[in-house]
This record gives sequence, structure tokens and C-alpha cells, in this order.
Amino acid sequence: MSQPATGPLSGLKVIDMTRVIAGPLCGQILGDLGADVIKIERPGEGDDSRRVAPPWFREPTGDAPGDSTYFLAVNRNKRSFSVDFANPEGQKLIRRLAEGSDILIENYRTGTLARYGLGCDDLRAINPRLIYCSVTGFGQNGPYSGRSGYDFLVQGMGGLMAVTGIADGEPGAGPLRIGVPVADTFAGMNAAIAVMAALESRHRTGEGQHIDISLFESAVASLLNSASSWLNAGVNLGRTGNDHPSAAPYGVFEASDGYIIVATFNDREFERLAHILGHPEWLRDERFRCNSDRVRNRPALKEAVSAVIRQKTRAEWVEILNNATVSAGPINEMSDLEKDEHAIARGMFVTLESVNGPVMTVASPYRLSATPPDYRLPPPGVGQHTDDILEELAYTAEEREALRAANVI
Repeated sequence: MSQPATGPLSGLKVIDMTRVIAGPLCGQILGDLGADVIKIERPGEGDDSRRVAPPWFREPTGDAPGDSTYFLAVNRNKRSFSVDFANPEGQKLIRRLAEGSDILIENYRTGTLARYGLGCDDLRAINPRLIYCSVTGFGQNGPYSGRSGYDFLVQGMGGLMAVTGIADGEPGAGPLRIGVPVADTFAGMNAAIAVMAALESRHRTGEGQHIDISLFESAVASLLNSASSWLNAGVNLGRTGNDHPSAAPYGVFEASDGYIIVATFNDREFERLAHILGHPEWLRDERFRCNSDRVRNRPALKEAVSAVIRQKTRAEWVEILNNATVSAGPINEMSDLEKDEHAIARGMFVTLESVNGPVMTVASPYRLSATPPDYRLPPPGVGQHTDDILEELAYTAEEREALRAANVI
């Protein structure tokens, strides 16, 4: 039995008909904030991401599908309800669940759920207060709306890879994907933000609405300075590797035992850097006087800074530079983060006990003083809570067995 929800969304019921990353992340955010999130999964198989492995948390054995560590990242604080909604009886179950729910999240290809009588219009006809959030690769309309959209593909199409990677003419030049699924992550976060806005609108009007979130638009919206540079100045910032396109020195520097990041974003910070590195004359050098000069003369400045940084260890420089109010830090592996003193002090890792053993997850970044996130449920097994949810819907034991015998659940 899980502990009662205490977060700001406690009392809200969410149907999570999503798979992989973007949609499930939205569901996890809502669950962390207290909502009762019911994850709809295919009987036996469950969410596709359960099999995106290795690495495995629990390897497949016999009829058990197994669980990847990928799946664990975005599925805590959910109850799993296994339903075959291709079956008319399964569709009835979803509709019955929707009658008493506040929010539905889905990330099927545009139009898929409508073919089963589970589209937005179908379910809002039953429950006008329902907030129905669709997360897709390219949105509900437009020339690409029928396409599937995966993170890697959208990173390319959405412009992220055009500004990520080594610049042309340098060793290793070419576009690179960002190493974590950022288009999925942005879309999941945007979906959660839009759901919160729709809830506030419902407080005023009493009506739910349809939310249309796409990975493509989420990726383009994340371009920020790169997009504004092109749209408003006609300047393509392009790929600059580990250097900032509009600030210097701002990048990766090699110390005597590894790499650190030094980030100076304005003239005041550069002045402090020049003094602490023992080169106040840089402040009088016409190549380095202001940020735009430093960007134009980045190679010369980078070599000058590098020559000093090479003389001490990473740990020494991190302490020296931060004591001088110059932004600097190490490049951490996960093994470093797990034991980082600040991460530990902030409680950034949470361990939950599952039926298959302890699951360690990254804590929610939402720090609310009065109604903080809570961690009630580990990522569930496929259909783990099916009987509990059917009981809540007033299905008898005999009715549940009949549904199971008919392979509906």
C-alpha cells in the first residue's frame, strides 16, 4: 500500500496512455506532484521502453517481459493498468475510467486513439471537464502530422544538431546529437506546463480542453539565442563545440589531471578571471577588452587561459576560481554526481522499494516549500495494479476474471 499523496495535485486522477520518454515524463511529473496516475499498458508487454536495453534492471525470464533501466527513469508514482484497448471491452474500460478522471495524456500517432473511439472528442463528450493532452512528433496538423517522431530525428529536424558539434574545418567536425533525449524531455515538460495551465482555465470555466504538444515545436522553441540570432540578425551561430558562440572565455579547459569548465559571461567576470590567473595585462589588451573583442579573438585568448590552467589540478582550480567568484566546475560522470556533496545535501537521489528490489531515481527538481513532491510508488510491473483499479471502478471479482479470461486485461 502506498503512502497518501501530499503534493499540490493530490486528488486529481490522470490516465497515462503514453510510452517511451516524452509522455511518461509528463505523467511522472504529475505523479510526483501528487496526482493519481494510472498508466495504461498492453497486457503482457507493457510500455515499449521496458525493452529498451541493455542495461537491464530485471532481465526477461520466461513470460516476464523484464524492465530496462530506461523505463525506470520516467515511471515512478504510477499505477499500471493492463488493458487491450483494441478490444471493444477494453475500450469500455478506458471510457469508464475517463468518466471520473481529470487528465488524459497520450502519445500515439495522430488519429490513432480516435479510431478506437478514444479520441479527445469521444472522451470529452463523456466528461467535458477532461483535459486531453496529446504528445506527438509533429503535432495534430500540418504536412508532417502523420509521421512518427523520435528524439534523435527531431534533434536534427528541429535545429539542435545544427548548433551541436565541432565547427567545420576543425578535427572531428560535424553535427552531433545531444547525449540525452532532450527533445523528448522538453516535450514532456511542456506537456506538464500546459496541463497546469489547462487546470487553471478549468477552475475558471469548468471546461477541459485539448492540448497539442509536439517534439518538433519543443525542440525549435528550445533554440532560444540561436533562433533569435538568425531571425533577428540573419546570423547563423552554427556549431562551436564546447565554446559559447557569444561569450569568451567560456568552455572546456585542460588542467594537469583532466578537464574543467570555465564560464565568464560578462566583462566583470573576465576582470576577476584575469586577476586570479595572474594576467591583469589582459584587461589592457585591445583583443580582450570587451566580450565582443574576446569572441573575435577566441583562439588567442583560449590558448592564453589554457597555458595557465594546465599548471594546476582540476580540484585546485575549481576551488581557486569559485573563491574568486569566477564560475567553474568539473565535468562529472554519473559516478561523480552520485557522491557529489551538493547533490547529496539537496537530496537529489531517491530510492524506492519495488517488488524486484530497490530502484534509485533522480529526485524531482520542483522544490515547493508548502507542498513538495512526494515519492509514493516505484515504477510498476506490467498490470501490477489492474485489480485494484477495477475494484475502484466497481467491477466484481467475477467480472474481473471474465475480462482476464477474454484477454481484455
